[in-house]
Amino acid sequence: MPGLQGLPRPVAVVVGAGGVLGAAHVGAGYALERQRFVPDMIIGTSVGALDGAIAAAHPEKAAPWLDHMWTRLRRREVYPLGHPSSRAGICTDRGLRRLIARSGLPSRIEERAVPFTAVAMELVTGAPALPDHGDPESVLLASAAMPGILPLVKRGGRTLVDGGVIAYVPVLAALQAGAAGVVVLSIGPESPPLPAAVPRRRAGAGRPRRRAGAIAARAALPLMHHRIERDLREVSRQIPTVVLPSGIEAWPAPWDFGRSQRLISTASHTAERFLDESRINGPGPYRPDDPPAAAASAGPGEASTFSAPGVVL
Repeated sequence: MPGLQGLPRPVAVVVGAGGVLGAAHVGAGYALERQRFVPDMIIGTSVGALDGAIAAAHPEKAAPWLDHMWTRLRRREVYPLGHPSSRAGICTDRGLRRLIARSGLPSRIEERAVPFTAVAMELVTGAPALPDHGDPESVLLASAAMPGILPLVKRGGRTLVDGGVIAYVPVLAALQAGAAGVVVLSIGPESPPLPAAVPRRRAGAGRPRRRAGAIAARAALPLMHHRIERDLREVSRQIPTVVLPSGIEAWPAPWDFGRSQRLISTASHTAERFLDESRINGPGPYRPDDPPAAAASAGPGEASTFSAPGVVL
């Protein structure tokens, strides 16, 4: 069947983490709204929790609202630096609190038109936390609390941090919630090569040094790729798993909000084209790099191969 009409219900939309990647989510949201597609549940991690909460509160018309928000964001508004003496994180959460307050959300997270769940991680045990009730501020702050960057969140006697640590793309949470089909909003391209730093040569030095932060981020990518692909494989063996493409070949830095408009428009056109050409027929992965016939014929135990998706750190 064309588009998403072939997905069995209930269908979950899964919105992953990734800083400015949230702008590409908006573009994918436009494509879904043009198809008049409304999910039965939305599950989001980190920035995907914020986008997802707004979409759950305003189904069928969230994309224009999110577009207006994203194209006006600036790094200093979202990640203001904290006081040097603070040990909670190098940034404060004042910016996120203001953003959440201006998001037009109901007073309680469970009052959404579409059921919504955020994904966070319990710091002490490393177990996933899935807050789906209570005030939206603490729920969304917990899901976005990047360790060392933003303050930890105390909620219900637990210390919670960014859900992207354990569920960058929370498809397993969707499966556990009873979804019979999943639509995953764009998760990014392959990561670019590790950039070289400006050469600093000394006597006898033969090669430029690389920045420590870039090395650490690049070293973490294989593990993140493995986790995402493992989760996608597990879910696609059991239910249809549609991964919307973004069309973005190189992502800006996670805090570079100046490129949001380009991300939105590119992801919108790319996801819409993909949906127009998609045919859903049983469990398996559905994404541009999986031939439709292979995806459609993949049985519960033989989903076709995923290429490693990109990760924005």
